[in-house]
Amino acid sequence: MTTSTRRLIVAGNWKLHKKIEESLSLVAELKSALTTQTNCEIVVSPVFTALHAVSAEIEGTQIKLSAQDVYWEDQGAFTGEVSAPLLQNVGCEYVIVGHSERRQYFGENDQSVNKKAKAVLVHNMIPIICVGESLQQRESGSTLQVIISQVEAALQGLKQQEMECVVIAYEPIWAIGTGKTASPEDAQEAHSAIRRQIANQFDQKTADGVRILYGGSVKPSNTASLMAKPDVDGALVGGASLTAESFLGIIKAAG
Repeated sequence: MTTSTRRLIVAGNWKLHKKIEESLSLVAELKSALTTQTNCEIVVSPVFTALHAVSAEIEGTQIKLSAQDVYWEDQGAFTGEVSAPLLQNVGCEYVIVGHSERRQYFGENDQSVNKKAKAVLVHNMIPIICVGESLQQRESGSTLQVIISQVEAALQGLKQQEMECVVIAYEPIWAIGTGKTASPEDAQEAHSAIRRQIANQFDQKTADGVRILYGGSVKPSNTASLMAKPDVDGALVGGASLTAESFLGIIKAAG
């Protein structure tokens, strides 16, 4: 289990799903079921167009709001982008940065992830920094090398006190949306390597405080075995966060 100082996080990344009314319906179901305080922090990440409505719906509850992406400049001639001040203004406490789908389809790289993480921190929100290897990289035996390199680049230039507000999500790309899940042992190996890298870049105390989530076909049936590992501090959930039943099942299993 995690140390007493690291509170579990279960974050739902809704990706490109759910109109405003569908988003509100889902959080209403979550609210009605979550009548008592849970042992984990609960985060939902709707599409940009639903952020404002969802923010109002979850006000005063234990559910926290996240955006799925951000641009690193505060304002300017950047058509189509959304900045950290705008996300903070709408009620976001978390922002996902560097998701593998952003890297794969939209040209994100380690440098842009680093700039985005810094922008999120400047505006007093928590970046959920995603790292993970492809199937080809895994089969070639370079998993740890890849994720350590991604972590090092993402955290470059961050101040030690900023690390208290950083969350890392290990998402093996081959497990996202495929139904395949890293074994608890595989997840622990990767999470342990990430924590060692943070210790190398900062110090052991800093590393011990950072929460590292697992993402990749997380569902109620595999949550408990993943969370039982000492360096797994929660889950970044994709498809299973799109229905209240499965997301609540994960929250229950994590607790």
